[in-house]
Amino acid sequence: MRAKCNKIQSLPNDITLLLANLPSGYFRDLQILKEMLFPVFSDLRDCIDIAAFMMDKLIINRNIMDDDRYKYVFSVEEVNKLVLQGVPFRDAYKQVGKQIADGKFNPEKKVYHTHAGSIGNLCNDKIKNKMKKNLEKFRFEKINQSIEKILIS
Repeated sequence: MRAKCNKIQSLPNDITLLLANLPSGYFRDLQILKEMLFPVFSDLRDCIDIAAFMMDKLIINRNIMDDDRYKYVFSVEEVNKLVLQGVPFRDAYKQVGKQIADGKFNPEKKVYHTHAGSIGNLCNDKIKNKMKKNLEKFRFEKINQSIEKILIS
């Protein structure tokens, strides 16, 4: 899927190169353009099918951060907590680093970030609303009709 999507993204550049310096009898060049363009619809449909299949099978592990393998993710949070208590950043960084090095690091595993986009404030509702508004702008019926016309001819 990654490779197909990258191939699709390269299409505008391929088309630009194909159409550069057109001679006066360029009809054959435009036939080559069709050879490049039409297979992309199939590739794109394949990518959408794969993504839909994958998303349908996705299982979210809601407790993954409870696994000790991920405890070091909270090291920044522990440094920030010390800084908020008045410890200079450099010293807080060293203290947490020493705890990790000595095998004594036991984070609280609670996140206090509040800025937009942080793990404590992902703004999923805002993202969902923006996505909904953008999807409403698309005229999918017209696009589907155009695709059908292309595939029929």
